[in-house]
Amino acid sequence: MTLEILTSDSLSPLRHGFFTRRGGASSGIFSGLNCGRASSDQSEIVAINRARVAGAMEAEPDALCGIHQVHSARAVVADPDAPPVQADGIVTDRPGLVLSVLTADCQPVLFADAEAGVIGAAHAGWRGALDGVLEATVEAMEALGARRENIAAVIGPAISQSAYEVGPEFMDDFMAEDQGNARFFANGDGDRYHFDLPGYGLHRLRAAGVGHAEWIRHCTYSDPDRFFSYRRATHHGEADYGRLISAIRL
Repeated sequence: MTLEILTSDSLSPLRHGFFTRRGGASSGIFSGLNCGRASSDQSEIVAINRARVAGAMEAEPDALCGIHQVHSARAVVADPDAPPVQADGIVTDRPGLVLSVLTADCQPVLFADAEAGVIGAAHAGWRGALDGVLEATVEAMEALGARRENIAAVIGPAISQSAYEVGPEFMDDFMAEDQGNARFFANGDGDRYHFDLPGYGLHRLRAAGVGHAEWIRHCTYSDPDRFFSYRRATHHGEADYGRLISAIRL
């Protein structure tokens, strides 16, 4: 099966993609394009999957730059010669490098200021988004010469509001930051709520002043044939889960 790559006209003409699970070499619960080295999948198979992604990005596997994602608000400049550092945003102005993030319900966000020749990628779960990883990525791009009003930011496949049930203590964290965040919560059963993670991500991006922000409107939880989902795997009692990859290059 060939790779399935979701793209956005907003990031054209730069080569980029939100890769689905289709077209990979993994099997079992990881069936498809699992690119997570931290998963319990066979490392050799993950390497094959990542090489396929690099090929689709017209790059060698060692040009695929990632980070050690820790749900932080830290963004760094890509260094292909160093081991991945703890961060959740990565930026570069170097042609040929492929920036990548891994997700399985959290938001993968790809950024580009094509005029300045600066790109970025961020892993934005609820904690990272609340703490400011999207803004940190924009600021790191600005340090390389980007202008935020020229930046396009696109949120890829992520868990949708209907599938993201949370408790009252979760909502409390957001209300403590801004009472206006109530609009990202819908009532659920009992004391439960449903949180709009992509909606919140779009809000933070637009408030940061980027020139364009969008979500491509694919829910990871509700489409198991195309996407891995941490929450779905947990609900099904599975021992582990695959990781989707999103990538962009100059």
